[in-house]
Amino acid sequence: MSVRETLAGSPDVRRTNLAVLLRHLHLDGPMRRAELTDRSGLTRSTVAGLVGELGRLGAVEQTAATTTPTAGAPTRGRPSPVVRPCPLGVQVLAAEVRVDAVEVALVGLGGTVLRRESHRTAASAPEPIADLLADAVTELARAAPGRVLGLGVAVPGVTRHDDGAVRFAPNLSWRDVAFGRLLAARLPGTDVRVVNDGDAGALAEHLRGVARGCGDVVFVEGEVGVGSGVIVDGKPLVGAGGYAGELGHIAVAGLAGRRCRCGSYGCWETEIGLDAIVRGLGLDDDAHRREVVDALRAAGPAEVAGLDRVAQHLGAGLATVVNVFNPQLIVLGGLLRELYPVVSAQVRRTMVRGALAAPAEQVRLALPELGDDAVLLGAAEAVWQRVLLDPVAALSA
Repeated sequence: MSVRETLAGSPDVRRTNLAVLLRHLHLDGPMRRAELTDRSGLTRSTVAGLVGELGRLGAVEQTAATTTPTAGAPTRGRPSPVVRPCPLGVQVLAAEVRVDAVEVALVGLGGTVLRRESHRTAASAPEPIADLLADAVTELARAAPGRVLGLGVAVPGVTRHDDGAVRFAPNLSWRDVAFGRLLAARLPGTDVRVVNDGDAGALAEHLRGVARGCGDVVFVEGEVGVGSGVIVDGKPLVGAGGYAGELGHIAVAGLAGRRCRCGSYGCWETEIGLDAIVRGLGLDDDAHRREVVDALRAAGPAEVAGLDRVAQHLGAGLATVVNVFNPQLIVLGGLLRELYPVVSAQVRRTMVRGALAAPAEQVRLALPELGDDAVLLGAAEAVWQRVLLDPVAALSA
């Protein structure tokens, strides 16, 4: 037996190799066992044993490959079996807290959304939101076809990464809310991860969306406020406490701007969020999101002109993002996904005018491949990333 095979069979290395194979399948979907062998650099027999172990843990399944040989071409042994992640065998729960609703979903291994629900919220106080969320995910878990490994929750606020405390969520009127603890008390025995919504969106688009393969990414989601997340050198930028990347409160209009819910003036989210877009379109102040989306999709020259101020502030904020982070890609999600195509020329002009030439030459603006699901799937990934670190520990518990 070679040194390499001996090491591959040691307990610690074997667990690491299981994690590597499962990560490939979770993020890239079904593939032939031979491809897993090529990607991992392990021997065929080692990969066969590891896949068998993942199968016994309920995480993957193997099916015989079918091939149609080219006429006259020789066949070369049996085709390699196809290995697939098992979304029905292993799941996590995901939730996104919005200003007026809570979205919940059951997400299988491989990122498959098996079931989802939306619940309108009449009040934004933390305890009622925690009650509603806990009840909703409990029902999802009861109907789950396999093992449920935890709950990831995305919140539109400054969130401490080690315990899920929401230090400040101005659009929910939350300050210093131990939201992770509130949920843990209502869901005993459940691994609960609470993350910032922008960080969740950035993670999802980086792992399985438009930003795959990009090492330096900024995700900006515009709704009532502006959430954002940053990927630097392929890793989430979290900061000392988990508060990094709060771009919604960079100043783009100064004291001449509108007062923000955070208490300052001219914050980016105040100048490009839902209320600003509603004003630019000339809609009623209480217009629903669906009305805003429909108006943006039907926008003509008059509406584009009305959105000029919003476009300028969006471009000015993006210029700051470009100068500070030098990203390869900026992903515009939420309502910005609908706004940007309408005012893209003005946004790009303003961004290029305000950004340094060198980083501006390297950046590309894009819309999220995952659409409005980016944040919800990112909340799920917050749990999956823990599972993928040590599948044996997570799936044997």
